[in-house]
Amino acid sequence: MESLKLLAPLAWRNLWRNPRRTVITLFVVSVGLWSILAMASFITAWGQSSRDATLRLLFAQGQIHAEGYLDNPNINRLMDPPDTALLAALNAPEISNWAARLELPAVVRSEYKTLPVTVVGVLPEAEIRISSIPQKLVEGRYLSGPEDDGAIIGLNLAKRLKTALGRRVILMITAQDGWLEERSFDVVGIYDADTAFEDTYIFTGRAAMQTMVGLGDEISQIAFEVPEDEALEGVIASLRAAAPAHDVRQWRKLSLIMGAMDASMAATVYVWMSVMMVMISIGVINTQLMAVFERIHEFGLLRALGLKPAHVLVLVTLESMLLIGLGVLIGMLAGAATVWGLAGGIDLSAFSQALEAFKSGEVLYLEIRPMDYVIFPLAIWLLGVWVALWPAWRAAKISPVEAMRHAT
Repeated sequence: MESLKLLAPLAWRNLWRNPRRTVITLFVVSVGLWSILAMASFITAWGQSSRDATLRLLFAQGQIHAEGYLDNPNINRLMDPPDTALLAALNAPEISNWAARLELPAVVRSEYKTLPVTVVGVLPEAEIRISSIPQKLVEGRYLSGPEDDGAIIGLNLAKRLKTALGRRVILMITAQDGWLEERSFDVVGIYDADTAFEDTYIFTGRAAMQTMVGLGDEISQIAFEVPEDEALEGVIASLRAAAPAHDVRQWRKLSLIMGAMDASMAATVYVWMSVMMVMISIGVINTQLMAVFERIHEFGLLRALGLKPAHVLVLVTLESMLLIGLGVLIGMLAGAATVWGLAGGIDLSAFSQALEAFKSGEVLYLEIRPMDYVIFPLAIWLLGVWVALWPAWRAAKISPVEAMRHAT
C-alpha cells in the first residue's frame, strides 16, 4: 500500500509528460466505447421497433390454437371459445389484452384477378386494443362490429385486384360441410402495412364469417399481449396449464424468422464490440510500447536508485489503468449524452419505403440500459489493462546497465 501511495501520483504525472500520446489514446478508447454504447442503444431500439411493428399487426406476443392447426390451418382444426379456466388465465394481470379470431385460407376474386389470401374474422372492439391495423387505414372505415360483413383489404392487394373502396370482391372459403362457400363483400376500408402482409390478409367481422362458413362460436386462434417480456414465459406456462389440449406458443415460436432476427440484433452489438476491442488493443499496446522505449533511460535511473522490477511493473500498469479508466469514463459520458440527446426519438419517416422491407417503425426511441454501462466499460477497461501488461513487463526487465548504454 505504501508503494501504491508513492507510485500512483507518479503514474498520473507521467501520463501528461507526453500530452499528445495521452490524448490520442484517450480518443481511441473513448470513441471506441462511445460507438459501442451508442450502437447498442440504436440496435436495441431498432430491434424493439421492428418487433413491435410486426407483433402489433397480427401476431401479438403469443397465440393459442387448436392442436395441429398451425400444421394444417383449415376449418376442421378449430377450437371452442375459451372456457372458465382459460378465461381466468387470459384475464391475468400480466396479459394486457387478448382477442379471439377466426382465420381461414381463402380465395379473393375481383372483375380482373383471382388471388389466394387469408381471411381473418375479428371482433373490432378487441382488435382496436391489440392490433395496429385499425390505425393503419388510409381509406374508408374500420369494421363496426362482429356482424359487419364489410372487407378490409391491403393497399397493394387492392392494386393487384384493380379494385377500390366501395367496390365488391368475391371471397371463396371452404365451409364446414366441405363445400366451397362464395360470397360478395363490400370493400369498406384499405390499410397500409408492409407489402407481403397487405397481399395476404383480409379482415371482416367474425360473426359474419362464421355465418358464411356455417360455424357456431368456433375460433381458430386467441392472440394475447404481454407488455413485459420477462413475464412472457410465465404467461405461456399458465396458459398451457389452463388449456392443456391446445397449442400455446410465444411469438418466437410462431415466427422463427422474426425470432432469429431478434437474436441477430444482439449478436450485432457484440460483433461491433469485438471489432472495437481489437482496434483499442492495437492502439493501447502501440502507444504503451512507444512510451516504454522512449523512457528506457528513465527506468534505468529508477532501478539504479533502488526501485525494484516489481515497482516498475506496477508503475507502468498503473499508468495504463489510469489512462484506460479515464478514456472509459469519457466514453461512458459521451454515450449517455448521445442517448439522452436522442431520447425523444429518431424520426425515420423519410425512409418509410426502405423501412417497410425491414418491418421497422418510423420512430426509434433510444434508452439507456444500465447493464450496458457496466458490462461494456468494464470489458474495455480490463482489456486495455491486460494488453498493457506486456509493455509493463518489458519496462520491468530493463536493467540499469542496458539503460545507460541506450542513453549513450
